[in-house]
Amino acid sequence: MKQTSLSLLLFCYLTSPSQDITLQDCFRIAASKNILVQQSKSSLLRARYNLGVEKQRFVPKIDALASYTYLSRPLEINLQTVRNGILDGSSKQAVNAANSVFQEITGNQLSQPVQDKIYNTSKSILGAVYPDYNPALSKQSYFLAGLFARQPIFLGNKLTAARNFAEAEVNSGIIGTALTEKEIQFAIALQYIRIRYINTLLHTQQGLVAAFDKNKTYGEELVKNEILAPYQKSWTKVLLSQARTSYANLSMDKLNALVELNKLLGIPLDSTLIINDTLVYKRGVIPLDDQSAWQQNPVYQMVQSKIASAQVAEKIARSYNLPNIFAIGNLNLYQNQLPVTISPWMVGVEMQWNIFSGTQTLKRKQAAHQLVEEVKLAEANTKESLMMQIRVTRNKILAAQNEINTADSARQDIATTRRLINERVENQLSSLKDLNDVILIQGEIEKAYHTAILAYYLALATYWNVYGTPNRITELIP
Repeated sequence: MKQTSLSLLLFCYLTSPSQDITLQDCFRIAASKNILVQQSKSSLLRARYNLGVEKQRFVPKIDALASYTYLSRPLEINLQTVRNGILDGSSKQAVNAANSVFQEITGNQLSQPVQDKIYNTSKSILGAVYPDYNPALSKQSYFLAGLFARQPIFLGNKLTAARNFAEAEVNSGIIGTALTEKEIQFAIALQYIRIRYINTLLHTQQGLVAAFDKNKTYGEELVKNEILAPYQKSWTKVLLSQARTSYANLSMDKLNALVELNKLLGIPLDSTLIINDTLVYKRGVIPLDDQSAWQQNPVYQMVQSKIASAQVAEKIARSYNLPNIFAIGNLNLYQNQLPVTISPWMVGVEMQWNIFSGTQTLKRKQAAHQLVEEVKLAEANTKESLMMQIRVTRNKILAAQNEINTADSARQDIATTRRLINERVENQLSSLKDLNDVILIQGEIEKAYHTAILAYYLALATYWNVYGTPNRITELIP
């Protein structure tokens, strides 16, 4: 619904030949269309997805496993290496058994020849039936399929730290989106102010063209009546040509500025936006409290979020010294060809603990700690930089206001001077050159006045941008 209303708003401005687009509407369009804003929102969405992944790390992992195995030869038990031991041991057991029975009946042991005969007979019988081959334990090829489960029990706070890190990344994404929107709004505000400044110069330049055109016509009449020298009429034509060229150049500057504004808004570059308002001075109220400036700016908030991320990274580095413990289980679903060496199911506990990895863990902790210190220094530098910008921009605003007051007084004086010289020219008490000169001077003073207004609004926009609220410039520029 919001997207539809913005599209309708943009359509109205692009199709209406008389309606000026406002700065607030530019902000609204850019919030939906600007590529950098959309990119930052996409990055934030990715961070949210990553957080969702980290929140699921505690859930047991169950994998379906399947394998086909082909052995160079079946697994076998080598019975030949233990043949002599088994035959000897079994024969001795037979002798001992017969001797025990005979002793129980007669009270005497069997004679040694009888024992030897029993031993040899047993060994011959067992040797005849003992396998002369190695029995196979499995087929030469077999297929297995089953489920394997792995449940984290203790990972040295790695999972919690990873989730905290993902949460910090989401927070950074939120601040990053706000920072991108702030910077885009600031750039749009500067461009919008510039276009209205160009409109003001176009209006002033149009007055100069009209004045020189009138003087050219008046000069032609004076030359025709042999009151004015021809070279003064030619000089007026030169001034008129220069004024028209300056007007054409300003018009081209405005077209380029509109294309740049279209890029900032995220709309087609050939879109036609109507901005005909001029830049009019309106005194703004500058707050005196500087203490909270650096707290509200997303630039500072971004640095703070980086501190949180660095601290979490330090916890993760420390967790490498702790063991990882998992509960594991395996269930073989396909058992027709299951080797006797593999059980149908199993459960257990698995521990993984790095005993030695050189000095990697130590260096990793040192690097993570150093990153925290580095970001803290960046926080202090950002705070100081924002405080400096607040004071500098306030001074620029005051200086621009002084320049505006001075230029405004000068433009009033030059307007009076031009009116008096114009009357003298009409009464043929002054030359046309005097009038042309005062018009040129008046044009320069007007330009200086409006340039001071431009500097004032640019400094004011910068001031509010340091506070993190560049959209407040709309209070003075609707």
